[in-house]
Amino acid sequence: MATSFIRTPRQYEQDCHILHSYFSGNVGAISNKEVVGIFVNRDSNALKLIRQTYSHWYGQDLLQFVPNVQRNNSFARIAYLRMVEPYERDAQLMRHSLFGGSLNLNTLIEVACTRPSSELLQIKHCYQTQYKSDLEKDLTMKINGGFKEILVAVLRSCRNYGSKVDMSLAMCDAKTLYEALESGKNIDQRTIISVLSRRNNGQVRAILSSYKQLYGHELSKSVKRSKCGQFGKELQVVIRCIQHPEKFFAKQLRMKNADGREILIRTVVTRSRIDIKGINKAFATKTGSSLENLVVREFGSSKNKNNDIVVGILVGLIKGG
Repeated sequence: MATSFIRTPRQYEQDCHILHSYFSGNVGAISNKEVVGIFVNRDSNALKLIRQTYSHWYGQDLLQFVPNVQRNNSFARIAYLRMVEPYERDAQLMRHSLFGGSLNLNTLIEVACTRPSSELLQIKHCYQTQYKSDLEKDLTMKINGGFKEILVAVLRSCRNYGSKVDMSLAMCDAKTLYEALESGKNIDQRTIISVLSRRNNGQVRAILSSYKQLYGHELSKSVKRSKCGQFGKELQVVIRCIQHPEKFFAKQLRMKNADGREILIRTVVTRSRIDIKGINKAFATKTGSSLENLVVREFGSSKNKNNDIVVGILVGLIKGG
């Protein structure tokens, strides 16, 4: 849980001293518990102030210690993800997923479909500033098939991030989607894309809820039929992620792949204080085991001393919710 009292500048200075000692290799002067406590108990605003205080006292951005070793050092990766601005972090994830080698479609879906529309707008602006490129155009260039149209539509919808959820409009859109799926031999893809591009993620969730209320089943079930083809399969992935992000993350964590540790770290860090408890529950429902146990299996058996800190931070974030 985040600290419930107001921290003074002197307390931030102490946190900076602990981190400076750790990153400078003077680990004998501090305990693992002190390092773990900073990354578990400080919220994002506190971590931002710690970065500012560190820069003032040591003349260096704290994050400069970690960017070059993130992929080979799990603790450095956690430290970076906890301290960097969320929109900057997600812009980097999108860029790497598009241009970091092979296309990483799951990470693109993760960011586009689980972030609030207000954050998506910040991510797009940061992407433009940092990479001098337009995120929607890059997606269009790198992705083929229905996913291209669907994900670009989701990104465009963030322009309406300030709109409040309108249940009457959601009912109308649900009926529109039903007609697009049911009225002809083929589904009306253009209408579906149009709805997704004009409604922010909160409104889309209301549409999906209204659809089930009106027709007695999830929209994702309607798009499974053969008439919906590959577009239907791709649409199903996206709308399920928007509607049930905790199930999406739990599924990613169950998959066996080379990026398993990265997915575990990123999921716990980015979803702590959001829906990590729901992800833990969804994961346990499918596997009979908890995320805490998964963390211990991944990192607890290693002789690397950093991994004691990694386990402490990840388990602490999961328990803290």
